[in-house]
Amino acid sequence: MASRLRGRPAHAPGQTYCSYSKNGRKLVTVGSNSLLRTFPHNSDDEPPVIDVRTDTHLAVAASNDFFLVGAEDGTVTKYSLLTNSMEEILVRCSLPIRDIALSPDNQWAAVASDEIEVKVVNTRDMEQVFYLREHPRSAKHVSFDFNNSTIAVSCVDGIVYIYSISSEQPQLLKRMDGLIKMLENDADASSRVIWHPDGRAFAAATATKDIQVVARADWKLQKTFKGGHRGDITAAAWSPNGALLATAGADKSLVLWETRTQKVVKSIEDIQDVILCLQWHPTDNVLSYTNTNGELFMRTGAVPGEHAKLLSIALQPAPFNGDPLSDISGNAIGPRSNHAKPGANGWDPASENDYVDGLLDDAIWQDGADFIEDDDGAGYAEAPNRNGKRVANGIAGPIAKRPAPYSTWQPKIHDSFQPGSTPWKGNRRYLCLNLTGFVWTVDQETHNTVTVEFYDRQEHRDYHFTDPYLYDKACLNEKGALFSCPPSAQHPAILYYRPHETWTARTEWRVNLPTSEKITSISLSDSCIVATTTAGYVRIYSLYGLPLKIYRQKSTPAVTCASWRDYVITVGNGPVGGDGTTRLLYTIENVKRDETYQSEDILALPDGVELKSVFFSDKGDPCIYDSEGVLLVLQHWRKAGEAKWVPLLDTRTLDRLAGGKKEESYWPVAVANNKFHCIILKGGEEYPYFPRPLLSDFDFRIPVSGSDEDNAELTHQKMLEEQFVRKTLEHSLAQDLVDNTHATHAQKSEVPVLEREVDKVLLQLLATECREGEERGMKALEIATLMRDQTGKMLEAAGKVAQRFQRDILAEKIASLAERRLVGIVDDDEV
Repeated sequence: MASRLRGRPAHAPGQTYCSYSKNGRKLVTVGSNSLLRTFPHNSDDEPPVIDVRTDTHLAVAASNDFFLVGAEDGTVTKYSLLTNSMEEILVRCSLPIRDIALSPDNQWAAVASDEIEVKVVNTRDMEQVFYLREHPRSAKHVSFDFNNSTIAVSCVDGIVYIYSISSEQPQLLKRMDGLIKMLENDADASSRVIWHPDGRAFAAATATKDIQVVARADWKLQKTFKGGHRGDITAAAWSPNGALLATAGADKSLVLWETRTQKVVKSIEDIQDVILCLQWHPTDNVLSYTNTNGELFMRTGAVPGEHAKLLSIALQPAPFNGDPLSDISGNAIGPRSNHAKPGANGWDPASENDYVDGLLDDAIWQDGADFIEDDDGAGYAEAPNRNGKRVANGIAGPIAKRPAPYSTWQPKIHDSFQPGSTPWKGNRRYLCLNLTGFVWTVDQETHNTVTVEFYDRQEHRDYHFTDPYLYDKACLNEKGALFSCPPSAQHPAILYYRPHETWTARTEWRVNLPTSEKITSISLSDSCIVATTTAGYVRIYSLYGLPLKIYRQKSTPAVTCASWRDYVITVGNGPVGGDGTTRLLYTIENVKRDETYQSEDILALPDGVELKSVFFSDKGDPCIYDSEGVLLVLQHWRKAGEAKWVPLLDTRTLDRLAGGKKEESYWPVAVANNKFHCIILKGGEEYPYFPRPLLSDFDFRIPVSGSDEDNAELTHQKMLEEQFVRKTLEHSLAQDLVDNTHATHAQKSEVPVLEREVDKVLLQLLATECREGEERGMKALEIATLMRDQTGKMLEAAGKVAQRFQRDILAEKIASLAERRLVGIVDDDEV
């Protein structure tokens, strides 16, 4: 049946969520206003409205008879679906509710809020409640498995905590680190665990915008649903029989996948706003969802054509690696224990417990291996209870304890990337974007076509060529263009350099790498070419193809590299941190002098923050840009052990973003002329695309302090303080350049100019302090001592400023300071 889109303005614009009743007869929606709506299935009538006292509802979960609503004020309220009226406030929290999950038997509700603990309360008796407390930070999502024995908690720290609730006291079974992304409580992106209906596995959205399946028996990673989204995944749901998976992304996409093959069945393009909640109808070919604009959509015939029959077959297996069930027909698992067709009217997942328990027994006890891992070091863990009966504060039943087997743990490493390149969108992508120009490629199926364009067309002429090697990385500068391609059945990995002009016949060249090596990143400077490979090698060539050196990185796998003149910076994966993620290490060396300035130093990135780009400024200082939108420069990098990363700009503090007026991010391009050059990305976009975007630039602004718009005078003082720190940094970078290189006359003359600029800012700060009164004299004198001018002129000017404001004592001390400095006896205790 053809898709028929039915969009309804369910609530005021804002975050909106929905939930089907278990029999599919009603769909409940909640949103940012004080209304709750219950939409009858297959009805165009105006839905019943429940007017409530609370606003901003952030979670909903429905059974056949009632539904629960979580609000920003911390209350979870129970409403009747039969009378559309409030029954009771089930539980209260001190902070906003973020998620509610109903157990399959509808007797228990797990409540996640901005509090640290998760409350699990009986839906018929609110006095029966127990707590999940092993996670150190608040939970964003909670979800029950299909046999009432396990709850998965997705924490904002990026870890999934699996709790067993089959005994009187809940027990932590497993910490799954590296599966989900660290998210803020109110983020649109989702880290929810979705249990597969066959009971053997669950899935969750990863930081790489994929859906990863995890086996319940041993917690090992299984199949992955890849490449469907360019933005973070915001919602996901299995079909009632597990044959299909629906996912939605922050890039305003909606994708339907076939579970068995992990292939896209349909990609829906007409999405106008970010989807926050996806709900399959239990019996019909209907997929409903709500978005960030207060709207509800019901897609009838959501699964197209020949794939629609997948909704009517029997329960399907979760997609496992090497599982024979994944290679046979849709009837692989056979009918459910109650012989009901999946999703039949009135079907309640609680009736499937016996069936799912049988599956779990096979998975848990086969070959004598227990799937439970003892994370607390006690050596034992409980097995799921078979009877599923609860008592006052938990579920009573026999506890089988067995030694837990050792598990294989792997750290989460940083993937390699090429600075300035973008992923494919359609049949084209950018291979390089910088201030010289840009390189882009088009997939022509049998080959690619590469185009090189320049901003200065008077200096260089654009060109394009046919690319049979399928180059996937490129660099561009004023001297030439560098390309590399991955190995294939026809050729190994190749480096290809094409100069723009030479005084002889053009000497473009190619070099083949050993068969087993792949190129992970490349860089091009005025004097050398660098390539990092999967073998851990750093290969350095001259511009004419002469291999200069090859060595193996200490920190592997390699992540990226950059170069400027004779300087090369390489970044690789280092030791594992406390969160299970490797720390990035960088090395800086001079190729011509064979000198190493920084060796395997730690790249300064906070937990959960990723490296987005690394490059050299136009003055030759290493810079990085991270996923939080912070630009940093490396100070004192030519002195071993003294290098430190200093923030030049935090794009989150830009005036254009004040008050949430704009939703945008920034693609780093270069640091030049004391500005950050970038491409502005609107909305949820993560990469620049075609047509070619315009370059923008922002002045540096070191995040010294927050702004205070209500106090103009204080704002001016903070601005001067920021200028002082920034000018001091610029002077330090310029001084290091002059002290450690054969600097030009212009570079040498820049140092005293910057020194005077620092003193001028200090003079303005001194005037600000004098204006405040005599009680600020100590700070004013301290400012005077920071002046760098050795001639005494700036201190003389400082004394005149003090006299103008009638600060006589301060003026005397500044005069004394000037005298002592002239004879070279000033000390640090002058203040």
